[in-house]
Amino acid sequence: MRYTLLLHYPEMAPEELGEEMLQEGQRAFAAYAQALRGAGVLLGAEVLQPSSATTTVSAATGELRVQDGPFADTKEQLGGIVVIDVPDLDAALGWARQAPPVAWGAVEIRPGATHTVDGTWVPNA
Repeated sequence: MRYTLLLHYPEMAPEELGEEMLQEGQRAFAAYAQALRGAGVLLGAEVLQPSSATTTVSAATGELRVQDGPFADTKEQLGGIVVIDVPDLDAALGWARQAPPVAWGAVEIRPGATHTVDGTWVPNA
């Protein structure tokens, strides 16, 4: 089953973190990615650019609205994603527990679905 781990954590500029914390975080993410690769469950991963680079599009009011920056006004931002292929939610939870952002933010686990030729969405198996 394919799951996407959405990595949420407080967004900080490198200057705010300091060189030591920045390097520690980079080592933690590298070790996590290596563990995922070694287990053969990693399908893809991406660290996102800062939320200041975000553009949000919405038409909820009936009119297209394009907004610079994230739509949600929160202290934590979506900082990256990891897509894994594991047998079940318990296995996904095991990998989410090991994700570095668990220590300073949250990891959301979301199963994926695929759009089929006939127009339906089918959960990824």
